[in-house]
Amino acid sequence: MRQRSAAVIVVSGLLSLVGEPAGGQQPQPSTSPRASNAAAPAATPTQLQKKLEVYLRHLYAFGPSVQLTVRTPKESEVPGLLETTVDLKDGENSQSAKLYLSKDGKYLVRGEVSDLSKDPLAESRALLQTTDAPSLGDPNAPVTLVEFSDFQCPVCRSLHDVLRGMLPNYPQVRVVFKDFPIESLHPWARTAALAGHCAYEQDPKAFWKLYDSIYDQQELISASNAWTKMSDFAGQAGLNANAFHTCMASPEAGAALEASKANAQQLEVGSTPTVFVNGRRLVGADPHLLEQYIQFELAQLRSTKSSDK
Repeated sequence: MRQRSAAVIVVSGLLSLVGEPAGGQQPQPSTSPRASNAAAPAATPTQLQKKLEVYLRHLYAFGPSVQLTVRTPKESEVPGLLETTVDLKDGENSQSAKLYLSKDGKYLVRGEVSDLSKDPLAESRALLQTTDAPSLGDPNAPVTLVEFSDFQCPVCRSLHDVLRGMLPNYPQVRVVFKDFPIESLHPWARTAALAGHCAYEQDPKAFWKLYDSIYDQQELISASNAWTKMSDFAGQAGLNANAFHTCMASPEAGAALEASKANAQQLEVGSTPTVFVNGRRLVGADPHLLEQYIQFELAQLRSTKSSDK
């Protein structure tokens, strides 16, 4: 779960509407044939950026305390449309949204544009970085489930419980764990993430012991006792205490954690848990939807094998 300011929530909403004129009004048909056939001149990037910022600030009542940046528009894959990104920061909360503009600056398209000639999951699969991340299951499994989680997140604990009950039924699934601690909301999540990383560095199998221990005892952990609890879990997993503590305090462990968070941001992960099943995104811990995604992938695999015979 992620707590966000009202301004950041609004930016999420920018992706929910499609095809509204940037002026907020529907275009009126021209009575002049010459006017209707004439192409409007293209606006300069600077003009478009300023116009879009003014429009969004007016539409959502963003005051001067809200930092709103419109990146330089560039050519998009959609003919006739430019692509830009709006970055919004309100206090400690920040988020970005991709938008599309007509070249004359008259129309704003707020929505997701999909190329029907491409695999819609290919981009997510390409962005997922699973090297040097804890994994469980057959490395050659046909279904890979990548989990971005926060050890202090209650919904992530629910996902942990769901996976523990579900995975024995699906030996065809490999699970990869990625850290995405939300430190502004969860004060000991980073400590737990560092502990998981350092357990993995010392013994990859030990990570999953800490993974279970942290989620099983989540309610007993606090910001004041997190270090002690992580040390206890490490000892129970058979790890060397000195090496574990040295790793926890090392810049390398912090850098690995930041790299995992950066990968999440590349994939526009905004809350935890977020799961990718062969690239297909699922937010939350819905066991029925998760099983649906897994079964769909396995059915696709069976279909492919049948067609190859």
